[in-house]
Amino acid sequence: MSTDGEPTFSVKLLQLLFLSTYWGMQIWVTFISSFVMDNHLNRHTYGFIQSRLVPFYLHLGSACAFFNLTIYAVFHPSDTMNDREAFQIFVFFVSVTIAAVNAQWFGQMTSEIMADMHLIEQACGLGQDIGLSSNREAYAKLCETDVKYKHLSNRLWLYRLLSSLCNLCCIGCNFHSLCYMAENLVTL
Repeated sequence: MSTDGEPTFSVKLLQLLFLSTYWGMQIWVTFISSFVMDNHLNRHTYGFIQSRLVPFYLHLGSACAFFNLTIYAVFHPSDTMNDREAFQIFVFFVSVTIAAVNAQWFGQMTSEIMADMHLIEQACGLGQDIGLSSNREAYAKLCETDVKYKHLSNRLWLYRLLSSLCNLCCIGCNFHSLCYMAENLVTL
């Protein structure tokens, strides 16, 4: 495949397909499905679905980010790259790196911690309530009485925060990339 000229229609389409797939997944998982499931499923069912869905989402997002970077870098050699193109490479690189860290570390740890917490909650007769706010007192009391549960709860909060920050950073990177692509649809 020669990169001396303009990218073909197929290459441009592939680039936009990866970018839009990742963007669409991010918006759906982050802002729509999570809130709908949290408000309509019991805590353990929601956690189980999230533990299966989120790793798939994070790994697929990492792959899309990697392919975006690869395609863009192939058609923008460093010797002819201007500052805007170099910044776009940087944005794609940041997205790949953060998505991979989130997929390999934060997302995995969150699922493992949540599974351990669910076992403790089940032993205490908790977890069948819909939404977090419906029975906060019982979970707060469990945190006070069970040291292991409190430790897991604190770790879960930390890993969810870190995973959410990674996710928001990748959303920001993809938003920038979408804006850049919209400005340069003719040249990719």
